[in-house]
Amino acid sequence: MHNAVCHLCKITTSSFAGPTFMPVLYSYFRSSCSWRVRIVLAHKGVEYETRAVNLLKKEQVSDEFKKSNPMGQVPALFINNQTLTQSISIMEYLEEVYPQQPLLPKDPVLRAKVREICEIIGSGIQPLQNLSVLQKIGDEKKMEWAQFHINKGFVALEQVLARSSGKYCVGDQVSLADCCLVPQVYNANRFKVDMSAFPTISRIHDALTSLEAFQAAHPSKQPDCPEDLK
Repeated sequence: MHNAVCHLCKITTSSFAGPTFMPVLYSYFRSSCSWRVRIVLAHKGVEYETRAVNLLKKEQVSDEFKKSNPMGQVPALFINNQTLTQSISIMEYLEEVYPQQPLLPKDPVLRAKVREICEIIGSGIQPLQNLSVLQKIGDEKKMEWAQFHINKGFVALEQVLARSSGKYCVGDQVSLADCCLVPQVYNANRFKVDMSAFPTISRIHDALTSLEAFQAAHPSKQPDCPEDLK
């Protein structure tokens, strides 16, 4: 592992701020929080460097990595001489500084709806089935635990999306909510949640996974993805 410091980064040119350091994303291929950020970067066409952090080897809680993120979590994004953590915060930052291909609607109510869906997934579902929680639950109970909490969250999310969705989560424009949805459906499939109970979520997911940015951000396309999962 390396610390995200300036001399390790490449110089590039940004359309919004002149010469900058190429962003460095500390990521794990199957981390849904890292995946969200990768989708945003791909959607906006932002070049970045990946530094892999192996969660199974506990590299995220090493003293070296915790200098970048004291919470010992991925992602961490080193950009413009700053280190940012927490995926939703990073996504909002990228939306502000890279205005091309916007991921928030102009209408304030619709913007709030996008953020509502991000919070349902980012606060109400994903943290309950992430690796650190499942390690505490133990191997015998982790499948049952994850299924229960994802299913519970999806019951609510299905109702929300039934009212807000068009082609995607909020109308027909790809948004930050969609960037959160696809990784969470991947997790649902990993834990064998019955997706036939969630037709709206499934329909939106299928539409999104045909898009180039979502394909590029998929775990199987990441440099730290094991060969047997590609």
